[in-house]
Amino acid sequence: MTLIISPLSQVELVVKSRAPSHVLTLLAPEGSDPYCGKVRHLVLRFNDIKAPADGLIAPGAETVRAILDFGAEWKSAATGAPLLVHCFAGISRSTAAAYILACEFAGPGREESLAQTLRAMSPTATPNSLMIALADTMLAREGRMSAAIEGIARGAFASEGVPFDLRFD
Repeated sequence: MTLIISPLSQVELVVKSRAPSHVLTLLAPEGSDPYCGKVRHLVLRFNDIKAPADGLIAPGAETVRAILDFGAEWKSAATGAPLLVHCFAGISRSTAAAYILACEFAGPGREESLAQTLRAMSPTATPNSLMIALADTMLAREGRMSAAIEGIARGAFASEGVPFDLRFD
């Protein structure tokens, strides 16, 4: 199974070159949706914040549930085509969603190895800690997801990530 993680600026190119069957868009409340062609596309809008803040929309349990449901739809489609996950910079919301999906599909006990794989594939990955904590609870991982992401620490500073693949079985 392959997840492609990308910044918004590269979505059109990735869609054309990699032909994902599904695209998960995670953007702030304002702004335009990217053109993704004729693929199954889900757009979730929330701010990239680690704790609720006045005037901003934090990711919530419903956000994580929507990510998991969309991932399950992609998996059940069994086309073999990748799932593209993107946010504005391809660093925080998208890497969190990809890690959440990888943990769900790989099953309990792989949290640490998946976090290490994420870091190896993207030196800039800095998954949104609130999304990870919500998923950790929802998937009953008893803090292992949060601990694994804390263990890889903040990624290298960048204004935008580079598209990369996260593969897992």
